[in-house]
Amino acid sequence: MTATLRLDITSAEREIFSGEVEMVLATGELGELGIAPGHTPLLTSLRPGNVSAILPGKQEEIFYISGGMLEIQPYIVTVLADTAMRAHDIDEAAALEAKMHAERKMDEQLSEVDFAKASAELAEAIAQIQAVRRLKKQAK
Repeated sequence: MTATLRLDITSAEREIFSGEVEMVLATGELGELGIAPGHTPLLTSLRPGNVSAILPGKQEEIFYISGGMLEIQPYIVTVLADTAMRAHDIDEAAALEAKMHAERKMDEQLSEVDFAKASAELAEAIAQIQAVRRLKKQAK
């Protein structure tokens, strides 16, 4: 029997996922994390991006998060995000439009605050697009 750990993903609005997984992949503040059962405890912030859960049977569930916090205990992983959603719930056309809008805002000569906001919006839109594309690739 394969060892598992419990994964809980919660957004500000609701719980997105709670269940047993074999591995979790996420993008922490300092880079990519692969979390397997028995991982050393860790607390880190998360960048906007994808969290992948490898379910028993090797199925992969992909989630988009806007950033947040990740707490790792040896057999429990908790993701607390402002926004989180399953990849199949993302509107790809809206994400592409948000990406183009953020790129236009960055091309304008903006103040540093406006540029930073547009840059954050661009990162979130790109992360959503990547989640959708990974899901589509997985379906092939």
